[in-house]
Amino acid sequence: MFHDCRLFQDLSAQTIITQLCHEVGITDVTWAVTRELPVREYTVQYRETTLAYLERLAASEGLVYFHEFEGDAHRLVFTDDPQALPRLGERPYHSRAGGSAAAHHVHHLQRQSRISPASATLEDWYFKKPAYRQHHTQDTDESRLEGQRANYTHYDWHGGFKADEPGRRLTRYRLEHLRGDALVATGKSDLAELRPGVRFDLTGHDRDDMNRDWQVIGVVHEGTQPQAAEEEAINATSGATTYGNTLTLTPGDQAWRTDPTPKPRVHGPQMATVVGPEGEEIYVDEFGRVKVRFHWDRDATPDEAASAWIRVAQGWAGSGYGVMAIPRIGMAVIVDHLEADPDQPIIISPAYHATNVPPYALPEHKTRTVIKTKTHLGSGSNELRFEDANGAQQIYLHAERDLDLKVKHDRSEEIGHDRHLKVHHDRISEIEHDDHLSVQGERRTEIHGDDHHIVRGTHHEKAERALLFEGGQHVHLKAGAKLVLEAGGGWLRVDGSGVTYSPTLTEAGGGSAGGMGQQALPPNGAVEVETTPAPQALERAIRRERALCPVCEEG
Repeated sequence: MFHDCRLFQDLSAQTIITQLCHEVGITDVTWAVTRELPVREYTVQYRETTLAYLERLAASEGLVYFHEFEGDAHRLVFTDDPQALPRLGERPYHSRAGGSAAAHHVHHLQRQSRISPASATLEDWYFKKPAYRQHHTQDTDESRLEGQRANYTHYDWHGGFKADEPGRRLTRYRLEHLRGDALVATGKSDLAELRPGVRFDLTGHDRDDMNRDWQVIGVVHEGTQPQAAEEEAINATSGATTYGNTLTLTPGDQAWRTDPTPKPRVHGPQMATVVGPEGEEIYVDEFGRVKVRFHWDRDATPDEAASAWIRVAQGWAGSGYGVMAIPRIGMAVIVDHLEADPDQPIIISPAYHATNVPPYALPEHKTRTVIKTKTHLGSGSNELRFEDANGAQQIYLHAERDLDLKVKHDRSEEIGHDRHLKVHHDRISEIEHDDHLSVQGERRTEIHGDDHHIVRGTHHEKAERALLFEGGQHVHLKAGAKLVLEAGGGWLRVDGSGVTYSPTLTEAGGGSAGGMGQQALPPNGAVEVETTPAPQALERAIRRERALCPVCEEG
């Protein structure tokens, strides 16, 4: 028996079943279906025989199969319509004891009715239509209830459909399967041509309701041959060859759906590897789904053809908000399955392994909680790191290129010690209202180029002790109307009428006036922000099982 694990993508059940038959040497396969079977995005043969998977797939589409023999030809026929079953015509019923019948016949027939669900309701949910209730109900025609109550209902969740048309069809198939034994007949005959999948018209029964079109759904053949046929013709004392069969029948005008083979269950999460096109690092669709290669899929190629799109569970997911972290090609991921169904995988988390190692060596940096990315098709990374080592607690933020911060209301900062800021190019600030600065100690500013101040209103400066200006070459003061200098009770005024000074102001001798002459102090330099070890150096250190030392690395 063929037993396998593999997946099929974007194929109909008809294509898959035909392929499976060809693999085992059955090439004469015929289809007598009333509709075009839909393409299945993703279906898995999981730890089951090829026959079990074939029959499970056929049953899910409401298909039955039977055999046709013509000469040396052996044909396998799949159908979803009882009208396509081969008809044998009339076959007689004879139950009288004694004598011999003129032809082979049915000689025993017993009708059986069972209470079965009168209606079926299936529901399902599809992530592309999350608000739509996929709910479908199928009722049995009152004329086929055989006197039973009409309120026996079968309800099931996860009907296995994503749209209304297959939902209605699968609900009907489910009810037809559930009522497959609501009315059956068991009997005996010596009609060797009876086999599952054929129909015949019974005649000659004492009850009119038994003289009808029947389809055979089960046959058990029994026969004895105590000696070779040639010897039997000579020696009749050894007992004659006998043949008979036991039949299970159902009304010929009633669709009979086989009992679906239980789908294998996936007993727990599995590991897989994210895959995609060659040369790409991130391969994702509009729903954040990725493709993976399962380790049990022997036929899969390590590219975008390995699987269908698989959803990724995120830590938070809302309408236009939440967490978005796309597993990248080469990542190992843990895959679970909804309802343990191999056809419904969902990625629940990535996981490290011997090649994909953590961003920092462990257990050396066990106190760190890190979110670190990798530049797409390039080098470098963005990083948010939390260090929880006692006495060295730290939050570290690294932007490989730009860092944008937008606050729609207030932003408050309180720093218990120092703050250092170093800008390697320009710093531009624009304040639309007020700017207040209070410094309890010194304030030092050093400008290596020009310093420009434009004040649209009034400029006030107050030094409670001294105000010192020093110009290397010139000091220019320009007032549009009036310039006043005032000190020690005297004053000097320059305006449009000339220069005027107070009577107490007298001309001193030439030369430089005595002043404080204090030298301006430069500000202290900013402290450099620590850098993150290069990922390549870190990985080399991990593989050598040694600590990373930048000084040693440089040497």
